[in-house]
Amino acid sequence: MIIERLSREHRNVEVLLSILERELEIFDRGARPDYEVIRAIISYFEVYTEVYHHPQEDLVLAKLEIRDPAAAKQVGSLAREHKKGAERLRRVAQAIDYVLADREILRKSVDNIIREFIEHERHHIMMEDRDFFPAALKALEPQDWTEIASALTSCDDPLFNDAVEETFDEVRTRILQLEQEADGDRH
Repeated sequence: MIIERLSREHRNVEVLLSILERELEIFDRGARPDYEVIRAIISYFEVYTEVYHHPQEDLVLAKLEIRDPAAAKQVGSLAREHKKGAERLRRVAQAIDYVLADREILRKSVDNIIREFIEHERHHIMMEDRDFFPAALKALEPQDWTEIASALTSCDDPLFNDAVEETFDEVRTRILQLEQEADGDRH
């Protein structure tokens, strides 16, 4: 089901945001974070969320606007939200490029740019999970889901499947480390 996949992708994004947050903490302490991991996370957002995840949500919203305009209005403009998120992501990428090129940028500015991105993404995901997905599940008809599914470009998530793209190897390793640490904390 499409909503289940989108929800799973949201959980995956949360893992990436947690990794980004941990790397930012390292940066804030004045140590050197893993910039390859940070760049891979940025790349993931640029490629997967922009090219696959958000267009899927846009298709679902278009159907919701037909079936339940009031619910769609409550969700608001996902396209505008996604565009703002992409702009924040570009600022993150630029800030990281500045740091790596030893260009003038205040550490506090880098921190603020990345924290704003993380906070916005979490808020956005929370809204979609709380308002958008339940409204779509309630309003859309089986034929709507069939039409959406046929319009989608199939693409496996490059980070969270077994056929991992090389670009994301470092991030996947980091995710596995975090999961092991979390399991260790539970025992």
